[in-house]
Amino acid sequence: MKSLAFAMFTVLTLATPPAPAAELSVGDTAPDFTLKASDGKTYKLADFRNKETVVLAWFPQAYSRDCTAECRSLAKNGHLIKKYQAMYFMISVDAPTLNDGFAADQHADFPILSDPSKVTASAYGVLNTSGVAHRRTFYIAPDGKILAIDKNVRPATAAEDMAATLAKLGTPVRK
Repeated sequence: MKSLAFAMFTVLTLATPPAPAAELSVGDTAPDFTLKASDGKTYKLADFRNKETVVLAWFPQAYSRDCTAECRSLAKNGHLIKKYQAMYFMISVDAPTLNDGFAADQHADFPILSDPSKVTASAYGVLNTSGVAHRRTFYIAPDGKILAIDKNVRPATAAEDMAATLAKLGTPVRK
């Protein structure tokens, strides 16, 4: 009986997503992460420290209408963002295999990060009660501080809006 109770506790503990953290604010230090991406690489926020701005575009679910529109915008107009010294990612709590297919289907020429454990989503305060991420875009300075948070992302113009925000924040242009 004890082993059954322990087994049930273990299953419930593993199946329960992390509790959402408090919302982050501009000026806060962005939580570090190590996540697998659709390009087969693993990325760490720390890898960009003192090098370039990082943009994390959280999205709720691969293949949904608005997430597809956002991905298409970034794939079609990513050149607008790439002129800045910034690395940009879309990121969700979807499994890596799902995001890999989504990236391929949308011809994404940028990495889509997967956070299936939901630990990073929780740390960024974007995990909602349904267990998916709110659509939010975080702009993180090379020193690791959050420069801006867009809570009103327009999926169809995501690339244009990202580029405009990077310009407004004074992000250096690539040479």
